[in-house]
Amino acid sequence: MLIKQFGLLAFALLPFFPLQAQKKNPEAGAGNLQYIDPRIGNVGQLLEPTRPTVQLPNQMIRMAPIRANYLDDQISSFPLTIVSHRLGEAFSIKPITGDVNAKSWDKKLAYDHDLEAIRPWFYSTYFVDDEVTVSYVPGKKTGIFRFQFPANATKSLLLGLYNGAGSWEFLNEREVVATELYHGMKIHLYGVFNEAGNVVTGMGDKLGAARKVEGKGARAAIHFPKSDKEIELKYAISFVSAEQAKKNFENELKATDFETLKKQGEGAWEKVIGQIQVQGGTEAQKRSFYTALYRTYERMVDISEDGKYYSGYDNKVHHENRTFYVDDWMWDTYLAHHPLRTILNPAQEEDMLQSFVDMYKQSGWIPQFPVLFGDNPCMNGFHSSIVLLDGYKKGLRNFEIEKAYEGMVKNANEGTMLPWVNGPKCELDDFYLKNGYYPALGKGEKETVKLVTPFEKRQSVAVTLGGAYDDWAVAEFAAALGKTKDQAVFSKRALNYKNLWHKEQMMFIPKDRKGNFIKIDPKFDGGMGGREYYDENNGYTYKWQVQHDIPGLISLMGGKQKFEAELDQLFREDLGRSKYEFWAKFPDATGNVGQFSMGNEPSFHIPYLYNSTSPWKTQKQIRFLLDVWFKDNIFGIPGDEDGGGMTAFVVFSSMGFYPLTPGKPEYTIGSPLFEKTTIDLQNGKQFTVLANGASVVNKYIQSARFNGKPLNKPSFTHTELMAGGTLELEMGPKPNKQWGLGD
Repeated sequence: MLIKQFGLLAFALLPFFPLQAQKKNPEAGAGNLQYIDPRIGNVGQLLEPTRPTVQLPNQMIRMAPIRANYLDDQISSFPLTIVSHRLGEAFSIKPITGDVNAKSWDKKLAYDHDLEAIRPWFYSTYFVDDEVTVSYVPGKKTGIFRFQFPANATKSLLLGLYNGAGSWEFLNEREVVATELYHGMKIHLYGVFNEAGNVVTGMGDKLGAARKVEGKGARAAIHFPKSDKEIELKYAISFVSAEQAKKNFENELKATDFETLKKQGEGAWEKVIGQIQVQGGTEAQKRSFYTALYRTYERMVDISEDGKYYSGYDNKVHHENRTFYVDDWMWDTYLAHHPLRTILNPAQEEDMLQSFVDMYKQSGWIPQFPVLFGDNPCMNGFHSSIVLLDGYKKGLRNFEIEKAYEGMVKNANEGTMLPWVNGPKCELDDFYLKNGYYPALGKGEKETVKLVTPFEKRQSVAVTLGGAYDDWAVAEFAAALGKTKDQAVFSKRALNYKNLWHKEQMMFIPKDRKGNFIKIDPKFDGGMGGREYYDENNGYTYKWQVQHDIPGLISLMGGKQKFEAELDQLFREDLGRSKYEFWAKFPDATGNVGQFSMGNEPSFHIPYLYNSTSPWKTQKQIRFLLDVWFKDNIFGIPGDEDGGGMTAFVVFSSMGFYPLTPGKPEYTIGSPLFEKTTIDLQNGKQFTVLANGASVVNKYIQSARFNGKPLNKPSFTHTELMAGGTLELEMGPKPNKQWGLGD
């Protein structure tokens, strides 16, 4: 009890820095918006921090100040748009006072953290040395920057590029156009300053008075007369053409000012964040929850412009009234991000599924990491198949279903499974199709397959397990479409995970080409990130990568009792070495509880596996993990958040349920943080979770009802949710070990 009391006291005394000041500030917004703090997680555990992204929900224009992380007290520049999540920006801008020379573009500007305001729809900061205030508001394809200089100061704005080559051209003393080359495509800019200025352009150390500059490192500056007026830049971006950039400007900004755009942005966020209402819980829990929900709207993004879009999948402009979406990392997002959108905005999810089909028609492959410039070969698996199946099983039909299935089959039969590689299969894939597992190299054995990337290796166990899940998705889709022959083939392949199960080690262990298990330490072997055998995590995480066949996994372990004991041990097993030695090799495996890693996606479903044996342990673990690893401060994300991939787990788990197996239209029950959670569904109905008496102490389910009828299983269906059901739970401080074991 003393330990529990100390834990609660420590939780209460944590620095709830994010919004204590902003709640009193009119910029914070009303209702649920006041709980959003984009700074949560802005200092990463080991790898990437979250970015304080300013944008409209799922829209193309995104902005975050360029700095190392929240601890950095200098800003290098501001992007006019973030082109792709963590994959680049386009067109830089920053203010400067005093003389401008070639080194001015390299200058970093010091700011005061306490004078920075970050809301999803508005940004402002104060540069303490130059005494300049910068403010920003985003539109869909547009944005407005406002600069307030000190009286009588020399006012200049520096314009640059992030990706090397491009151009800047001033059409007159107020209008500017620009291009920037990014992964073989052109990004176009049209902008208008509210004041006339004097222009300087150049490349490298050479600056001159020409109105146009083009080439590598092209840059420009505009100087404004000494006056007390604020300087504004209104601008628009296009991936289609220079003409379309100007049209985007006219569509959004011609009759709009800074304050109006700001108000519109707040309204757009209020609409999506207000879709989920909660009652009860702590203020800290609400901040973590609503900030997580905000992050799930960073991706995917709408790049359609007036009935057309540029596609990096065939490098053509397409005329299509339906919205085209890009920027997704499906290894991360198939788990919870896509399933969350299927609940909150199924029509939008259908547009995204159709975008995947369009990418297939344009490139020949259903994508894995569909970003702006094409399918970026990252991680492993064809988890787009799971996303497509999950949507279909949950009733989504407004996409080309037969074409989607065609692409899924092509990926499964003809595409290479090698990590971080796109394209046709190789000899290793042929081996997999014949033998049912991806072959690994023995210790010290040199790689002979040229297609294998030197750093990412073969990841033989991870690829085999991921492939089995993907093949299960194809089998399920085949069954739904009445394709019985395909169903038989892929159902068999869905069981390939069993081929690497080592009964004595109770672990998935790599095999060589001869079918022999390779003797390894599954905790630590496999090189950086375990990539020779696993991927970013060790064998203790991949032991549980059979979401599609949990009964089969239980059987491999010898029944439910042994399965539960192994789960218990996962959270208790030590690292077997010092933390610095472990994380030097497994930097992605952060947020550790024993060998469980909250900071990496393959672990998300693991705490919910207890629902197969002792549901009270799921309730215990989920509450513990949310409390420990998802605080409302700058350290409040345990790993790479990946643009909504991780925070979708927080949204689901905080509400009290989770999509344990994407591709199956059902949810498994956890432990709600809030006494009442209400989701306004797009069909006009509401889904409600009532957790009577829920609190930091009362985390255990005593009994449950669904639509008033007793519920003694820890699950419900997507159909029940979308029909506007009510899940009612009675909560208490100690577990009811009998609840959830079945009727």
